Amino acid sequence: MEKKRNDDYETGPLPSPRSLDRFGFVKPDANTSEGVVKTSRSAYEYEKIKERRRVRKWRKMIGVGGSDWKHYLRKKPNVVKRRIRKGIPDCLRGLVWQLISGSRDLLLMNPGVYEQLVIYETSASELDIIRDISRTFPSHVFFQQRHGPGQRSLYNVLKAYSVFDRDGMGFLAGLLLLYMSEEDAFWLLVALLKGAVHAPMEGLYLAGLPLVQQYLFQFECLVREHLPKLGEHFSQEMINPSMYASQWFITVFSYSFPFHLALRIWDVFLYEGVKIVFKVGLALLKYCHDDLVKLPFEKLIHGLKNFSEDAMNPDTLLPLAYSIKITKRLEELKLEYEKKNGKISRSGEISENEKPILPSIQSN
Repeated sequence: MEKKRNDDYETGPLPSPRSLDRFGFVKPDANTSEGVVKTSRSAYEYEKIKERRRVRKWRKMIGVGGSDWKHYLRKKPNVVKRRIRKGIPDCLRGLVWQLISGSRDLLLMNPGVYEQLVIYETSASELDIIRDISRTFPSHVFFQQRHGPGQRSLYNVLKAYSVFDRDGMGFLAGLLLLYMSEEDAFWLLVALLKGAVHAPMEGLYLAGLPLVQQYLFQFECLVREHLPKLGEHFSQEMINPSMYASQWFITVFSYSFPFHLALRIWDVFLYEGVKIVFKVGLALLKYCHDDLVKLPFEKLIHGLKNFSEDAMNPDTLLPLAYSIKITKRLEELKLEYEKKNGKISRSGEISENEKPILPSIQSN
């Protein structure tokens, strides 16, 4: 039976490498200059030398296979934070993401579990997963081939997670698969959703999207406090964050943002947590503030989903985001939201570092 399913796979035409950008996405139009940055040969060579120097620094920092990572992190946390904010070298991104998320430890503690979930278990969500696969990064060469290796890997990871727990999510898993194996991507997904290092994200995907509702409440309050004129304009035009920011939190900007910017955000997100999503969102609104406050409802909705190219420049947007201080206020707004909605805060019961890692696989 399995043999027949494999024979049903369709090869399908794949785009020429020349029509792809450096991340593997199909360019909007190979005959236009859109998205192409023109640089002199000397500038290009300088960037290559600079990148090689960065890679050497990172290899020294993490050691062979990540063997020196924890020691370096304890010894020089500020250096680690600074280098992550500058961007992880692309050739090391997959390994570093596993190290900073805690997923490497989860994989080592659960040998054979992923294979068991993929091969021997069944999921009630399989039809939903199959339906959503073709919608995940449809312009990326890895996922374009119908029933090809990319779609198959994505299916396996999401199916395994839906067996482990109830909910899976395509864009998160799809992004991870571009930088690591199926099993590594699965455990990083588990680390994020169950909270191996930072607060669990699974509430973003449960029925009613409870964590999304909390984040949107916090974000709306922050907009009013940091950008009062824009916050007032949003109120007058009856614009609320659910109209434009839900996907920011649900996919951590991997759905609609330029891929090079999304990667830089993910570098910081995996190390510092969800506060970077709030910071980037506020930085975007701040950068575009003077234009947004002039727009009526219809154009405002369009503008909040179609930011200008200069607003999406990581070297401009991210330093602005890092300058926004919201950590303490986020916690206050979380408590306010929980009190408002009749929930008891668990923040005082256990610290993030003391959270139990994960329930056993048998309990799910």
